[in-house]
Amino acid sequence: MNREQMYQCVLGPVITEKATKGSEHNQVTFRVRLEASKPAIKQAIEGLFKVKVKSVNTLRVKGKEKRFRGHVGQRSDWKKAIVTLAEGQSIDVTTGI
Repeated sequence: MNREQMYQCVLGPVITEKATKGSEHNQVTFRVRLEASKPAIKQAIEGLFKVKVKSVNTLRVKGKEKRFRGHVGQRSDWKKAIVTLAEGQSIDVTTGI
C-alpha cells in the first residue's frame, strides 16, 4: 500500500468526548472509507503514524434524516475505526502528519 492509498483509506480523526475517553485505554478513533477493511486500516495507521497497532474495531454509522425548510434530506453513511495501539505507543491527533 503506497502513501496515497493510506491517505485515501484514513479520512481523519474523530474528535468527540467519547473518542477522547478512549485514550485512557490507548485507543484512537478515525473516520475511514466505507470500503476499508481492518487489515488495510491497520496497515495505513502503522504506515502514516509509525506506530504498532494491536487491534482494529470498525462500525458503520448510519446517516441521519435531516429536514431543512420542509425538505427532507439524508446524511451519508460513514465508517468509524477504533484503533487500539500497542503498549507504550501514542498518536497525537491534534497535530498534522
